[in-house]
Amino acid sequence: MPDSRVPRPRRFLLCEPRHFAVSYSINPWMRTDRPVDPVRALDQWQALVDAYRAHGHTVDTVPPVAGLPDMVFAANAAVTVAGRALGSLFKAPERRPESLPYEAWLKAEGFEVHRPEAVCEGEGDLVPAGRWILAGTGFRTVPAAHREAQEFFGVPVISLTLVDPYLYHLDTALFVLDDADGGNVAYCPDAFSPGSREVLARLYPDAVLATREEALAFGLNAVSDGRHVFLPPEARALAARLAERGYVPVPVDLSEFHKAGGSIKCCTQEIRS
Repeated sequence: MPDSRVPRPRRFLLCEPRHFAVSYSINPWMRTDRPVDPVRALDQWQALVDAYRAHGHTVDTVPPVAGLPDMVFAANAAVTVAGRALGSLFKAPERRPESLPYEAWLKAEGFEVHRPEAVCEGEGDLVPAGRWILAGTGFRTVPAAHREAQEFFGVPVISLTLVDPYLYHLDTALFVLDDADGGNVAYCPDAFSPGSREVLARLYPDAVLATREEALAFGLNAVSDGRHVFLPPEARALAARLAERGYVPVPVDLSEFHKAGGSIKCCTQEIRS
């Protein structure tokens, strides 16, 4: 069964956690009384970079900027589709300056970059899934940004409403296993409104379902290349179910970043040229 899954080489953009810290609180995970271990954070981040490269993926980096402790969460800064990039307009004022260095990097790489007019947090809430984009709302990105994304990319956007404040971005509640047309996802039904659960069940009748406990262990803040699934080691039961479906779990410990409400996917922006 595992041999039936074919990985696709990806290009990822990450940001070194040189300035990573929990210096303010904008989600339920963030507590300023739980200091970050900067050495451990850097070691964990480097292990993620090494894991991607060991599995044939390209990793680029954007230089970190002092005073932007959450810049390490590269996924939130933009979303790219076919050489176009929709930037971010963060809900929290503390994070808004993060969008500029990512925008500069993308422009230097030849991307057409659009600055959103509505609050939009990149791949945190806009998840390309083959023929459409799955789009989260409820806590950060607003529905108007979904409409902007559809107009800019010319790709159908499917809005999904998040209801759990601990799963405040779509990429904490769902990830794409295979982004080919007719692909598949893993998600936590409890993270979504009743109507959104029905939509996901219609779109993905064979989805891998996760419990809230697995989602709170950041098991869905994962990255798949179509065969290998990079996910936290704490998500053992989810990893076992993925293995039963023919995927190959690759555990990577990013527990230091859980203190800020993020993990593997939050630290990873996929570059789609």
